[in-house]
Amino acid sequence: MRKSPGFTIIELLVVVVLFLSMCGLFLYQKNNIEAAGRDDRRKADINTLYHNLEKVYYVEHKSYPDALNTKTLPAVQSDTFKDPAGIAINELQIDDLLGTTTRSTYTYEPIDCKNSQCKGYTLRADLEKEADYIRNSVQGSKK
Repeated sequence: MRKSPGFTIIELLVVVVLFLSMCGLFLYQKNNIEAAGRDDRRKADINTLYHNLEKVYYVEHKSYPDALNTKTLPAVQSDTFKDPAGIAINELQIDDLLGTTTRSTYTYEPIDCKNSQCKGYTLRADLEKEADYIRNSVQGSKK
């Protein structure tokens, strides 16, 4: 028998399987890196809100607000109040077409409020790759 130049079916199958395996590994790692980036943004946003509450708002008002928005923390950029999906803190997003409801991954829980003045709070971000990121009030708890 004469041997013709080219690849056998087995050789081509091995190459295709290796290529598909590499593509799968690449997509898996890409998704992990993107999720870690979203988690880093969530932590940075919660830290920004926390420091503005402690170092600016509490110093000026001697209490904490009952809600977080651009009126209570004007020095904070408006997109900081929204999670990576674009949902504002403590908000629900309802998809009319699919009938699904999505909650923000950011939560602000005021503690012991009277007349829109609170003694404390808990800020929380639901992370994808780690446990929830939580920051609690410091100033109000010293009393």
